[in-house]
Amino acid sequence: MARLVFFFFIFLAWHFNSSFAQTNYYNVLRYGAKPNGVTDSTNALFDAWLAACGSKGSSMIYVPKGRYLVGSLLFKGPCKSPDITIQIDGTLVAPTGYQHLGQAGNWLSFYGVAGVSIVGGALDAKGRHLWDCKAAGSNCPTGASTLSFTNAKNIKIKRLFSLNSQMFHIVLNGCHNVKIEGVKVKAPGNSPNTDGIHVQFATDVVILNSSIKTGDDCISIGPGTKNLWIEGIQCGPGHGISIGSLANEMDEEGVQNVTIKRTIFRNASNGFRIKSWARPSNGFVERIRFKRAIMYNVQNPIIIDQNYCPHNLNCPNQVSGIKINDVIYRGIRGISATPVAIKFDCSSKFPCSKIRLYNVNLTYPNQTAHSSCVNVLGDTIGIVKPSGCL
Repeated sequence: MARLVFFFFIFLAWHFNSSFAQTNYYNVLRYGAKPNGVTDSTNALFDAWLAACGSKGSSMIYVPKGRYLVGSLLFKGPCKSPDITIQIDGTLVAPTGYQHLGQAGNWLSFYGVAGVSIVGGALDAKGRHLWDCKAAGSNCPTGASTLSFTNAKNIKIKRLFSLNSQMFHIVLNGCHNVKIEGVKVKAPGNSPNTDGIHVQFATDVVILNSSIKTGDDCISIGPGTKNLWIEGIQCGPGHGISIGSLANEMDEEGVQNVTIKRTIFRNASNGFRIKSWARPSNGFVERIRFKRAIMYNVQNPIIIDQNYCPHNLNCPNQVSGIKINDVIYRGIRGISATPVAIKFDCSSKFPCSKIRLYNVNLTYPNQTAHSSCVNVLGDTIGIVKPSGCL
């Protein structure tokens, strides 16, 4: 018996040491990174990635405290390492001039990776220079998204701070099994196209307990999104949480099974919005659940707009082919910044169907709030204010 116990502990010790030895650590300082915000650390970060990606065990890339100047980078998979954690205690800083990133399309992009986690730290994209260029009407590049994942799976982003992105802050494109938690996004309310988190062609995505202040949608949900759970979001300033814009193409994947709950909107253009261009399309929106939200000074707390046409430019003047069905608004309350607190402007060819309002209470300061319905079928349950629409 004593020999069995002895060999058992020998086995445990071997297993522990073996597991520990399989975790590979890569400090970017060892690859030449300098935390002074001036020395170019692009190659150092990329070399650390190559080492981690090529290792056989679990890997960690560590970015210590400090500011690291980093240019545009593409991290490609597949990797030998089954899981790579990028632990950031410092700040990655984009080049001061907007041309380099603006023409690259993405600042930090991951393609075809699996099992990648980004934990902590800040990404300072210095987008203001490009916004000023666009405001002046100059010949400017489109701009770069700060952090993007394409055709990736098993991704985690936790406690990350994204500041002043040129374009979108975080993009998930063609991804599966993603969890975003405790992130902070910040850009001025007048910064163009700075969506906080954009999701498209993605499945099984969870976004939790995050604060988003930006100049466009706090969260934008594009075609091909399925099984999306959003909870505990604070949004504003910004354009709210939006499904769309849709009907960009004739053959377009639908949006389905989306739940958004326990959200707070402050000084936002919209609360919950579904928007599509007035174009023919095979797309659809179905099984959407908006639950337990508070609106503070929101211009359009609840809105479906199937005649989306920003600035009245290049609008097709057709009819939206997007079919919107089975959308529930439950427990939505607060203050609208405009008299029309609920607006459903749906397609004349494919009216919105099964739109349900449960216990909604939206007011307009010192006046009566109103609702507006065009081409919509649905019902109300419980106390719904403003009433008289469905």
